[in-house]
Formats: sequence, structure tokens, C-alpha cells
Amino acid sequence: MTIHPTALVEEGAVLGAGCIVHAHAIITRHCVLGDGVVVHPFTVIGGDPQDLSFDPGLQTGVRVGARTVLREHVTVSRATKPGTATEIGADCYLMASSHVAHDCRLGDRVIMANAVLLAGHVHIGERVFMGGAAAIHQFVRIGEGAMIGGVARITRDVPPFTMATERDELVGLNVVGLRRRGTPAPVLAEIKAAFRATCGPVGNARELAAAALAGGTFHSDEARRFLEFFAGGRRGFLRTRGSGAGGEAPVSG
Repeated sequence: MTIHPTALVEEGAVLGAGCIVHAHAIITRHCVLGDGVVVHPFTVIGGDPQDLSFDPGLQTGVRVGARTVLREHVTVSRATKPGTATEIGADCYLMASSHVAHDCRLGDRVIMANAVLLAGHVHIGERVFMGGAAAIHQFVRIGEGAMIGGVARITRDVPPFTMATERDELVGLNVVGLRRRGTPAPVLAEIKAAFRATCGPVGNARELAAAALAGGTFHSDEARRFLEFFAGGRRGFLRTRGSGAGGEAPVSG
């Protein structure tokens, strides 16, 4: 473990083996960092949430997974409910000036480019990439493998393996990302079919996904996880631009 001069690690913080805390970084007593986490200058982990109703005396925290890197001026707020933690998975990369608000949960291998802003209670699936200055509304879920364009404003749930940009615009599947993950062609075909079944037709997305699952034609874990995503959440879902008029859902690649 390496803690550089002028860094502040409060008593009670737990740091795993091989962590590096650079100068002027702050790790509060509410934090648990996994092995090999790197914290760059002026980053603050475990500060009080920006919630006017929060009681600073509550025992809440932040957990950061192994080998995650937090670059300069990143801020991660602790959770708001007793005994809970804001969670960042393993092997994530949070670029300069990005913000993770209270009660967020990030899966493994998430990348947040510069100045990405997550409001409270946002849930991010594994292997999600968010472009610079993207802003995510509170309680939004972003499914695994999704890609969010730079300067996007997202106020509804983003289905897994998709791409979103601008103001809640769903532009298609992240086919390039799926191929880079080594997704077999039959599985990719099932994901495309699941996307068309839920994101293109007119109708309630939850009901469409449930009907697709009940139909028994989707067998891969990936396609079933895509469809099961629609059973949760509270913000509604991004749909393709033509879905309101029954248009064909675009699938890139």
C-alpha cells in the first residue's frame, strides 16, 4: 500500500493490499477499498451525500472493488440509509471530475469518461461505457454492456447491450461491444430478436418482454437477461424513435 504525502485517510477506512492514494486525495472513515485501488489527486471518496435531509450521524459507507481507478477530482458520496453503501465494482475506471452520488451501484468494468454525472440511486450494469459529460437522472438503471454517448441526458432506463445518446434517444444495439466480448453469432441473433420484440413495437415494454420470455423462444442467458431487465425499475424505458408509431427498431451491425 502506498499513501503519498498530503493525502488524508481517516481512521476507520479500510484499504486493501496494493492500494495507491495520491497526494491531496481524501478517503473518509466510511470507505472500504479493495486490493489495488488507485485514487488520484483531489479525489474525495465517502463524503456526505448532497441530500438536504441526510443525517451525518448515520452509519453508511462506500465500497470500491479491486483494481478500480479513480482519477483526479472524482467524488463518490456515501449512502443515505443506515447500514448500506454506495458501491463501485471491480476493474472500473472513473475519469477526471466524474461524480457518483449516494446509493449508486456500479457493476464491474464500468468506464465513466470525464465529467460524467450520476444522480442518486442510479444502478449501472457491468461493462457499461459512459461518454464525457453524460448526465444520468436519479433512480435510472443502465443495463449491462450498454454505451451512453457523450453529453447525453438520460432520464429513463437503458436496456442491456444498447446504445443511447442525446436526450433519451435509443439508437440501437451495441453490436460492436457484443462482438468484442466474443458473443457467439446465435446468441447475438437472439439478442437482436429480443430487442426488436421489446423496443420497436407499439405497446407496454414490460408486457412485451414478459410475453417474449413466456414464448419459450429465447434460450441464451444474454437474451433472457435482456428481457428480464424490463421487469424492474421505476423510471420507464428508452424506446426507439419509431416505436411510438410502430416503426421498425434499428439494429446496427
